[in-house]
Amino acid sequence: MSGIGTESAQTLRTEEHVVLLDDEANPIGSAEKRRVHTDATPLHLAFSCYLFDQDGAVLVTRRALSKSTWPGVWTNSFCGHPGPGESIETAIMRRARQELGADIRDLRLVNGDFRYLATDANGIVENEVCPVYRATIAGGLSPHPDEVAEWAWVSPASLTTATALTPFAFSPWLVLQLPFFEDGAGTSVTSLPAFGQEHPG
Repeated sequence: MSGIGTESAQTLRTEEHVVLLDDEANPIGSAEKRRVHTDATPLHLAFSCYLFDQDGAVLVTRRALSKSTWPGVWTNSFCGHPGPGESIETAIMRRARQELGADIRDLRLVNGDFRYLATDANGIVENEVCPVYRATIAGGLSPHPDEVAEWAWVSPASLTTATALTPFAFSPWLVLQLPFFEDGAGTSVTSLPAFGQEHPG
């Protein structure tokens, strides 16, 4: 897979459009992303992706403090919104490069029916149909500072423990999505570091 490299801040800020959905998750149009996320956010299409390494560790990222919603909280590897006419799989690969400077392989759907509604402390609402995917990193990692403040590779088991003990430190969608990985999609390996510890190598 050929990479396009880490995107510039200007490219990342290019006006994004999201796909609006009716209550049955059928597309009904599109709108500018920055105008959609308000205190009355309409239902729209998104995705969450969990990135694993060859040892079974999962990448967690801390959202940049400049983010308009849930700044500074820990979350899954990366999220995004497919644009009008863009497949979710293509959008996932695009966002992996833009947000993490990474190429991915072995993309798999974990849960195609996930939907959630959550309100940030500043009153902005997330209202998304958000299929959950997992993938394997295929090379290096260079997160964009406008998107990611910190990151860590951790064992899935320690991440589950951390979210149970301190759910307020994590995005609401991550807390809701982790149970989808209990049937072997995020296998725990005892040699992996616990959440908050440095990944070896």
